[in-house]
Amino acid sequence: PMHDDAVAYRRANGVDVFAGSARFVEPKVVEVLDGEHAGERLTADNIVVTVGSRPAVPPIPGLDTVPYLTSDTIMRIDEVPRSLLVLGGGFIAAELGHVFEAFGAAVTIVQRGPRLLMAEDVEISTTYTRLARNRFTVLTNAAITRVERTATGMRAQVRTTKGATPSDVWIEADALLVATGRIPNTDRFDAAGAGGLELDAHGHIVVNAYLQSNVPGVWSFGDVANHFQLKHMANAERRVLSHNLQHPHELRPGPAYAAPHAVFADPQIASIGMTEEQVVAAGLPHVISRKRYADVAYGWALEDTTSFVKVIADPTTRLLHGAHIIGPQAALLIQPLLQARMLGQTVDQVARDVVYIHPALSEAVENALLELP
Repeated sequence: PMHDDAVAYRRANGVDVFAGSARFVEPKVVEVLDGEHAGERLTADNIVVTVGSRPAVPPIPGLDTVPYLTSDTIMRIDEVPRSLLVLGGGFIAAELGHVFEAFGAAVTIVQRGPRLLMAEDVEISTTYTRLARNRFTVLTNAAITRVERTATGMRAQVRTTKGATPSDVWIEADALLVATGRIPNTDRFDAAGAGGLELDAHGHIVVNAYLQSNVPGVWSFGDVANHFQLKHMANAERRVLSHNLQHPHELRPGPAYAAPHAVFADPQIASIGMTEEQVVAAGLPHVISRKRYADVAYGWALEDTTSFVKVIADPTTRLLHGAHIIGPQAALLIQPLLQARMLGQTVDQVARDVVYIHPALSEAVENALLELP
């Protein structure tokens, strides 16, 4: 719910705020379901649907008997648990596992796949998983099959598969974090039914490049309409949508060409474009260069032995297919590679037509580009 101060601020600036839940009762007509305006129906020439997403919670026996945490709730707890069991191996698990281990919790991560951060380039994912085992107990090829409450917290039955024979083990923890992704909230306001909105197979509102839905005058962006689940992508879409609402005859497309992301764990990870595996699967011609942080002055000074920059490019057009970084400041170092991909600059332009400051860590990016065949 919106804080009282936030509501007061908006009302003071001419915005009507209807506190409560709502649903479509017909296309472009929304009914307030509760609160002081319950039963009131609203319509407009333009409606923007930005209801976001919520944590996906798997149907695990006993989970409803345990006060489990999600990414929506864990940062609001009053004290750090002594032990934290994390279900899931994606960016939420990596980031929050990092936070709570740094606070002193003993963290165990249960991941159904063979590595953590499976959506990353395999080299990046493999390196991160190896390093994560130095901080966390990491169980891969594993799943929680049952959860029970205990006097001090909870315990979970974890089934691991190594070879052909699965085995079960019980793990106790003070708290359980469910980090198995997020789902759009379209089912909570009858978007596809009374609202008439087209949804994709995952429940997201289908929009075109200009963020328009199939219902004229209904627009959408953010987690409810895209698969990125990234605040910076929603921010970029919001700017586009603001322009399009104010300039209906000069529509701008949204930022669909590239969706950069970063994982704020330790080590950091940042990525733009295709992984090596995606490039190979697509049959695209490519060349690859890798540069260790340790090979440039700043990385040498850090005594870094695990971090690297990886760039993948088309050997003919010299355009980037993708770039992937693991190590300190990865989210900053990816920026020139992101700009190259989004602005159509060649790897040679980015490598040779600009000057990189010495001894900054960005020299790892420079040298990775310079060493592309």
